[in-house]
Amino acid sequence: MNNLESGKKLFRNKSRIASNSPGVYQILDDKNKVIYVGKAKNLPKRLQNYSTKSLLPIRTERMISASKNIELITTRNESEALLLEANLIKKFKPRYNVLLKDDKSFPYIQITNHNFPQLTKFRGKHNEKDIFFGPFASIASANWTIKMLQKVFQIRVCDDHTFKNRKRPCILYQIKRCAGPCTAEISGKEYSNLVNQCLDFLRGKSRQIQKKLSFDMDIASKNQSYEKAAILRDRIKSLTFIQSSQHISKKNFNNADLIVSYRKEGNTCISVSFFRSKQNWGSQFFYPSHEKEDNETKVISSFITQFYENKEPPSEIITNIEPENKQLIIKAFNTKFQKKINLKTGKNNSMISNALKNASENLNNKLFHSKKNIEFLESLSETFKLQFVPNFIEVYDNSHIQGSDSTGALITFGEEGFIKNRYRKFNIKDKNIKGNDDYGMMKEVIKRRFSKIAKGDDNFIPDLLLIDGGKGQFSVVKDTLNELGFYEIKVIAMSKGKDRNKGNEKFILDGKIVSLKNNDPILFFLQRLRDEAHRFAITTHRKKRSKNISKSQLDLIEGIGRSRKKSLLNHFGSAKAVEGASLEEIEKVEGVNKSSALKIYNFFHKSKNLI
Repeated sequence: MNNLESGKKLFRNKSRIASNSPGVYQILDDKNKVIYVGKAKNLPKRLQNYSTKSLLPIRTERMISASKNIELITTRNESEALLLEANLIKKFKPRYNVLLKDDKSFPYIQITNHNFPQLTKFRGKHNEKDIFFGPFASIASANWTIKMLQKVFQIRVCDDHTFKNRKRPCILYQIKRCAGPCTAEISGKEYSNLVNQCLDFLRGKSRQIQKKLSFDMDIASKNQSYEKAAILRDRIKSLTFIQSSQHISKKNFNNADLIVSYRKEGNTCISVSFFRSKQNWGSQFFYPSHEKEDNETKVISSFITQFYENKEPPSEIITNIEPENKQLIIKAFNTKFQKKINLKTGKNNSMISNALKNASENLNNKLFHSKKNIEFLESLSETFKLQFVPNFIEVYDNSHIQGSDSTGALITFGEEGFIKNRYRKFNIKDKNIKGNDDYGMMKEVIKRRFSKIAKGDDNFIPDLLLIDGGKGQFSVVKDTLNELGFYEIKVIAMSKGKDRNKGNEKFILDGKIVSLKNNDPILFFLQRLRDEAHRFAITTHRKKRSKNISKSQLDLIEGIGRSRKKSLLNHFGSAKAVEGASLEEIEKVEGVNKSSALKIYNFFHKSKNLI
């Protein structure tokens, strides 16, 4: 019996024992890895379809042939199955599903619940006390908006601790980016008016605010308050600039996400544009992974369910292509988010046309770079006679200063370029690795990385490793891989030579030394990979070193946690000041009881041995 028939038999047997209800089925291969997740209104019928149909797409036949087990999860209804399917796809990333590869959380603008509210950006779960606006397409977009709002409404951006302890206005007050509430340069009532104006603007009432500012400017001018009139004039200019930059228009969608799909050469780019209160808060571009046979209705449907799996949609989602299972998605979202969500296919208006144009430009640019990357990978295979074209290369580098704060790093490169979500950092844990033991560091990093694969905790296996080092590093890496059973993975070690990037690099493959000409494009390509790994390793090392330097003696006091440490630093300003404080002064700190105060005091005054 061939694999296809064996797979069909598995589906046939499972269909006979499956309960007659909606649910999700997970198909696993011989390594117990999930290769496909599907939903069904009726599980037995859906599974039976795989085994009875004679003409199936090649992709489906490959999937059935690779099937070794099927796991079933029943749900109360089909809507619940749809949401569970999206959750499991994001969790397992099965190779035969449409995958949203670059999902992320987006920043919001936050106005805090305070007598003098703070304007800041925020990521994460929203609380009920503060007010949030967003999402913004990027941190840069949120930062730019906050900067413009400072100019117009002069809301403070400093944190509460800085606000509470400031004795004189900061430079933001001097350059008219803040009203100076910290030192009472503005009354509470006047500051509240500014905050309310800012809220009104973010809620879409920019025209009314502009009219009010113009009216106030005329009054100030008539009363010969020319300085006040000039300030109002500058605020109006800044407001006008925001309106033009954010494309605020009556034609804009009021509260919607515009999701546009563009396909070329079997690849898809999906553009998501965020419209809130008729303001355009930017766009993000996604490149979901899917088979060329998957039609656009299926791709955009899978994208939508995965995209909103961890974020709440607005009241309206507008697409240029009607998604598969549209009514089911609406029903599932209405239940999950407890509000009415309208999912509709828009007409080819100017906003959709513009979004399509941007999506096509981004996809064309990505395809161009992908083709160049494929050419590099093919040339690399030819140059080193690998007998295969690598799909994924992992590049390793280590960083330390005289053996301290030792850090290992890996980056990943594939047809689409550098794969940032596959970058990894390793804090060296083995205490026996001393000084500049690069071999020991490399061995630990490789062992930790590939032990995860061996245990099944990570299913991403590279085709080729590029190591920054010479014969010693090459031997250590190969021996470690062999110990873990990864004999087939090729390793290229790249020694720097006398001068970095001068073409003096030597390459070691299978124990042989390979040299490349100074003008060889593959040499430049490998230098680029090595330098990216080096950059990431250095950046990671600096962050770790900076974090270690920032630790204070308070970290050494047993039983004094993060919140008490923060309270102490907020009250005294530094660990040095805490050391010089009396027991009575420490007891006055908010959140520090008598026993904790005694513990802190005794830590700094051990000779007194207070009981």
